[in-house]
Order: sequence, then structure tokens, then C-alpha cells
Amino acid sequence: MNLVTTEWLNSNIDKVKIFDASWHMPSSKRSAKREFEKKHIKGAIFWDVDEHSDKDSPYPHMMSNSDYWAKMLWSFGIQNNDHIVVYDFSDTYSSCRLWFALKYFGHKKVSVLDGGMKKWLSEDRPTENKVNHDLGKFSNIDKLNPNTKYIVKENTKWIKNKKEIEENITNLSFQTVDARSKERFEGKVDEPRPGLKRGCIPNSINIPYKDCINVETNTFKKKHDLNKIFNKNKVDISKPIVFTCGSGMTACVLGMAYSIISGKNIMIYDGSACEYLKK
Repeated sequence: MNLVTTEWLNSNIDKVKIFDASWHMPSSKRSAKREFEKKHIKGAIFWDVDEHSDKDSPYPHMMSNSDYWAKMLWSFGIQNNDHIVVYDFSDTYSSCRLWFALKYFGHKKVSVLDGGMKKWLSEDRPTENKVNHDLGKFSNIDKLNPNTKYIVKENTKWIKNKKEIEENITNLSFQTVDARSKERFEGKVDEPRPGLKRGCIPNSINIPYKDCINVETNTFKKKHDLNKIFNKNKVDISKPIVFTCGSGMTACVLGMAYSIISGKNIMIYDGSACEYLKK
């Protein structure tokens, strides 16, 4: 199940592994890690997308390699058969990025908490501030049981590169759907990151990711409503789709919406605007 409710998580909290994948745009001046240290869902582990992305890439949030991913999850005490629930306390619904990354590297049981921390807190559900600082340290790997080593199975076809995006402009082998706001997509405003041109990938379609979220509850809209949104924007879910955005984050929100509608796995352009629109 791609989504779980706050009620479900509250009832099954001791049967799952939980990651807080909160991430905020630099302009927000919020620190996801500090917020986590002050308050988080019981047993949650903080997952920093900046820390665990490819540091050798000039672009933000690019997917790390499979060797790093295996060691990282093992250092967090994750096993392949764990049911992982991911949530966030972010306006960008950043939990969907970790949901996609886990599935990309072959994890079978992974869900996003529908409504995230905002809904959890609005319902006055329990939180804690206990943090296990030993989790996630690669220096501790030698002390771990080798029989519990995490095994990845990378789905490399799920991520597109710039060359494939450029070739698709003319051969149209897949639909490119952009999750940024309409103003950014149409080039009416500057990108939030410096050094980028305005505009979008030619022949791409725009569905702002926020269109898929209920403002009141911070939850995803129902399947039939999401289907209407995709149809309204002339996105054919029966044909291949690659999702893009600013830096590969909110593309995964649209990907979640698509997965809710279709039940299929998703593809994204990891470099997104940060790579394609670079001056």
C-alpha cells in the first residue's frame, strides 16, 4: 500500500520502521533536523535527503549509488523485509522522494503517511524527542551482524538522464510531466535556485503537485479526483510518463498520485530543472 493513514500507523507503530524525510527549501529558513530533534513520531529515524544524495554530482538530490544505499540502510538497522513508513513535516511533501528511492533500490514494503506530521499533530497523536545518535553511522557497520546486511536491487530504468529527455523532445517516446508551479513552468517567475533559466522542457505538460493535495487535511486527493486532474491536463496514464520538477523532489509527489491512479511504478528525470535549465 503506497499510503497509510494516521489511524493505521498509530495502531501499527511497533510493527514498522519509520523515517522522517522532512526537507525544506532553503528560503524557508526552517531546519528539518532541528524540528525532528524537538518532536517526531515515536521511533522515527531522521533521513536527510541532502546527506544521502550523490555528493559528486553538481546537481541537488541526485540518486546515490547502490553500494552507498545498501550500507546506508544497513547502518540504520533496516532489513529487506521491513515495512517502512515515511512521513514529513514539509510543504513539498518530501516523503515521496524517499518512498520513490526505496522502491527504486528494490524495497518491497514502503508507504507514505498520508497527511504527514501536520495531520498527526492536528489529531494530537503522541510524539517524542528521543534520538538514537548511533543509527546511520557508517563507522558502526563493522559491528553489525553480516547476516542482516541490506541487499539492493536497483531499477535503473526508472530514472531518466538529460540525453534521454532531449531525445524524447523529438521522438516522443514518453510524456514529460512537470510538478512545478504554473508560474515557474511558464517562465513567468525566476527559479528559486540561482543560475537557472526560466521555462520548461519543450513538449512537457504541467500539473502543479499541490493540485493533488487536499489543503485542509494535507492528504492526497482520492483516486477519482486525481484521475480527473490527469485527464484535464491531457496526460494519458496508459502511456509511459516521466515526472520532473526543480530538483527531483516534487516530481515524486506527482509520481505518487500517478501510482495511486494506475498502480504502476514511476519514472523521474532526476536532474530536473536544476540540470536542464542551467545557464
